[in-house]
Amino acid sequence: MSQVKIPSATLFVRLVTWLLVIAGALIVTACTTDLPAPPTTVTKTATYHIGPGDALNVFVWQNTDLTTAVTVRPDGRISLPLVNDIVAAGKTPTQLANIIQSRLKKYVEAPIVTVMVNSFVGQYSEQIRVVGEAVKPQAIPYRKGMTALDAMISAGGLTQYAAGDRAKLIRKVDGEEMSYRLQLGKLLKDGDISANVSLDPGDVIIIPQTYF
Repeated sequence: MSQVKIPSATLFVRLVTWLLVIAGALIVTACTTDLPAPPTTVTKTATYHIGPGDALNVFVWQNTDLTTAVTVRPDGRISLPLVNDIVAAGKTPTQLANIIQSRLKKYVEAPIVTVMVNSFVGQYSEQIRVVGEAVKPQAIPYRKGMTALDAMISAGGLTQYAAGDRAKLIRKVDGEEMSYRLQLGKLLKDGDISANVSLDPGDVIIIPQTYF
């Protein structure tokens, strides 16, 4: 049986395509390498603000009938006995407690209200988002002291196709989007903890796909 020869034109096209892929990979790698490392300190205040989906306990001292558990609705509001809907999203638990106290003064003498967050999601703008070649890309509630390692554990780590050391961290600094270099392969595969970085509320981790 004679071998089928690939036409030279087809071979040339494949060679050019392969060279373009390699060149693109080198350009992307160079661009990622040129990015600065993230700042070592958290730049934003890590005060927790209530978000849609948060489960709250509203405790009214000496008024068990008014003490209740409630979940913040998608519109950011909660409904409580004796008072109209209250906007909870974007407020701290203390701020929300003060608003409820003010509303209850019409019905209760000197009410004392405490708001506790049982399970939290947080504001969308403060969630950490992991996208691209993570096992479970997702939005993760921000926690004080959270690091890239914490976020990647929640996202299930890197896929087999991930170019972890070409990952980027997108962060808003004074209203401007900044890009930083992340070496997630070095962190997760090599166990080099020096590649771990602190996260700010609202950070986005982008993990590209490897070319090889």
